[in-house]
Amino acid sequence: MREKTAALVVIGNEILSGKVVDTNSSFLAQELRKLGVALRRITVVPDEPEEIAEAIRAVYRTHDVVFTSGGVGPTHDDVTIEGIARGLGRKVVRHPEMERMLREFFGEKVNDARLKMAEIPEGAELLFDGGMNFPTLVVENIYILPGIPELFRAKFLAIKDRFAVDPYYMRVVYTGEPESSIAEALNATQAAFPELLLGSYPKLDADYRVRITLESKDPEYLERAFRHLLETLPPGSVLRTE
Repeated sequence: MREKTAALVVIGNEILSGKVVDTNSSFLAQELRKLGVALRRITVVPDEPEEIAEAIRAVYRTHDVVFTSGGVGPTHDDVTIEGIARGLGRKVVRHPEMERMLREFFGEKVNDARLKMAEIPEGAELLFDGGMNFPTLVVENIYILPGIPELFRAKFLAIKDRFAVDPYYMRVVYTGEPESSIAEALNATQAAFPELLLGSYPKLDADYRVRITLESKDPEYLERAFRHLLETLPPGSVLRTE
């Protein structure tokens, strides 16, 4: 089974201060899961180049693909490009094609702040997938995405096909018992199927007590684990399955 791991570096003082709620992380996690990619780490850092550089150095060699969110606009606190370049030991340079596009887009309203968006880590590529007005930057295995949720989603969806590997398959069990009553069954299933991704999620004020998820890239292995769990859970505890 083909495996691929990913990391996300979320950049912004507004996230850390609570002024803005980060929705890009949950969106990316869900979309990558559909593609068979395991998101293994989410890191949130402030708008400080060295903090960004440190976060990049920590993940880009240990994950197949890295995404960043935020800090790529024209203002003083948009320092993602500088941070990524520093983390990779590269210079920041102005890309002539990006500069041309910005001058064409803004016309007489172009200024130094707007031209800042033409700055890239040296050696970065421009991806024009999906017919976006402006390309997505990629350097090494790092895909640099904007923080605005609508733009983040549009940019990712335009390039998502390049990340697809073998998909995850999932079965779900809803129980009417608390976790304390089903823990032994969960432990026994995990022991019998060590490669299974097994999750247990209690829920208050719902028509069930615990939602159990079983995931694997091997559908036959998943079905065997699913049957094992159903046979091991306390009698009458299963409300429904998916």
